[in-house]
Amino acid sequence: MEKLALWLYSCVLWVAQPLLRRKLARRARTEPGYAHAVPERFGRYPQAMDSLAPPDTGDDLAGRFVWIHAVSLGETRAAAILLKELRQLLPGMRLLLTHGTATGRAEGEKLLQPGDLQVWQPWDTPGAVGRFLSRFNPAIGLLMETEIWPNLAAGCRAHGVPLLLANARLNAKSRDGALRLAWLARPAYASLSAAWAQTDADAERLREVGAPVRGVFGNLKFDVVPDAAQMAQGRAWRSASTRPVVLVASSREGEEALWIDAFKQKWAVAPDHQALEAINNIANQVRCPVQWLIVPRHPQRFDEVERLLQEAGLRVARRSGWAQPPADADVWLGDSLGEMPLYYGMAHAALLGGSFEPLGGQNLIEAAACGCPVVMGPHTFNFAEAARLASDAGVALRVADMEEGVDTATALVLDAPRQQALQEQAVAFTQGHRGAALATALAVVQTLRARST
Repeated sequence: MEKLALWLYSCVLWVAQPLLRRKLARRARTEPGYAHAVPERFGRYPQAMDSLAPPDTGDDLAGRFVWIHAVSLGETRAAAILLKELRQLLPGMRLLLTHGTATGRAEGEKLLQPGDLQVWQPWDTPGAVGRFLSRFNPAIGLLMETEIWPNLAAGCRAHGVPLLLANARLNAKSRDGALRLAWLARPAYASLSAAWAQTDADAERLREVGAPVRGVFGNLKFDVVPDAAQMAQGRAWRSASTRPVVLVASSREGEEALWIDAFKQKWAVAPDHQALEAINNIANQVRCPVQWLIVPRHPQRFDEVERLLQEAGLRVARRSGWAQPPADADVWLGDSLGEMPLYYGMAHAALLGGSFEPLGGQNLIEAAACGCPVVMGPHTFNFAEAARLASDAGVALRVADMEEGVDTATALVLDAPRQQALQEQAVAFTQGHRGAALATALAVVQTLRARST
């Protein structure tokens, strides 16, 4: 039954390859990175890589790749934290880094050292997976957080590559989906050599779908150390601002419109109570006591978000267009990648993107590590445990909707003593939950050494 299920699944993905190519071409119109090295997606690599792939010497450590798969931006940042510990424990290790998204690959380039390689994750067909494993012959594979692919798991098992799920999380919705497809998902999870969960709840759900959970280490992202130079620049710009700064961090589709509506209701009502449609320029009605900074989660939406804000009558200044934030803009638009420490450093508080629409929320730990208190909406199921811990510690404030979020964040940043206290609590909160990176790295090394004996 297992072989039949995998065969049927593989047939579907093989037939879908032209659709993938069209999707990549469509995405490349707004994100050129998707047009880069497309043959790698199908397990086909340039001959120049032949000399870089290590031979199979029978030694699991000598010159072999430590393969880390980080599908997108968030997983790549988590991988960076783990990689720092791995390089300490495995001097001279060679990294093979794979991704599924252009933003993940761009971020991952920063992690490479001489001898390392970076390629796309192979499309999950037996042929592409087999070519990937044969070409690079990794000593071990680490999948970051959630990425389980049936043929990839089966291929690693067949090639004798131990496959590990690090910083593992599985929410209830994903668990239920895996159980509905148990004929396909359960063998994939069972093929793992180990899964190291973020929380006890994640561990329980992972066991339900067949994963061999070997430990609960916490969330790697608590070990993040924000870029000091970016933080310092952000704080300097914050100090120069005439108004306290509130960041809408990693906003997702639909949330900017919710924010505009909340802004209008709070600051843009004309004195004679005329309809909002009659207001030509929101910014000229009532001066907002807060400086707003909006950073969309996905770079392909930067232009779209700018249009939304301008159509609402707001004066917008894009990060790419200024050397320092202009005082006459109603909204600063963060349209750069890799600068979240800068943006959190600029902010006195942040609204958590992805939590005001049913999207599961974004990572709030980086905000806390930067000393930025968080106001989060009702939808944080992707980071449920981190959200609960932050809420219990008082460094993340839960609200029902965007309107209440805007009110709460505004009140917080206008209360300087309270804001300062929460800033200090936020840093202490992250420091108190560190240790997952070292625990995971030690477990990886133990697995490698067990294989080599």
